[in-house]
Order: sequence, then C-alpha cells, then structure tokens
Amino acid sequence: MSVLPIIGARTVIRKLVRAGFRFIYAKGSHYFFQHPVTKHLTSVPMHGGKDIGRGLLLKILKQAGLSLKEFLKL
Repeated sequence: MSVLPIIGARTVIRKLVRAGFRFIYAKGSHYFFQHPVTKHLTSVPMHGGKDIGRGLLLKILKQAGLSLKEFLKL
C-alpha cells in the first residue's frame, strides 16, 4: 500500500495555500499557484470533483518544490 493518498483537488489547493502559495490565475479548469519567495509555479486541475491520482500529485509536489513529508504535515 502506498503512503501517497488519492485526494481531491480542493484539498490539494488548501494544502498549497497553507504552504504559502498564492492563486495567480485560472485557465479553463486549471488553477495556477505561485510561491512568493521561491517563485515555484504549479497548476492544479479542477475536473468536476474528480480525485487527483498519485502520479499527478507527485508531479504537483515536484513543481511546488515540496516533499511528500512536508505536504502530508500541512
């Protein structure tokens, strides 16, 4: 069993905001966030309440410069 959870896009957004990311803009169903200090930019797809899979969550965390441990603590 994987430690990486399958969670909804709203939960990912809440955790990114807690990590200091700010909403920049939305294009279609994708919301873009940027950290004001590190300047990391990441996007989160909001596809009608569907969950974000493990692979996509890993890519979002890599773009954001967050480790899995840091993300799970938020």
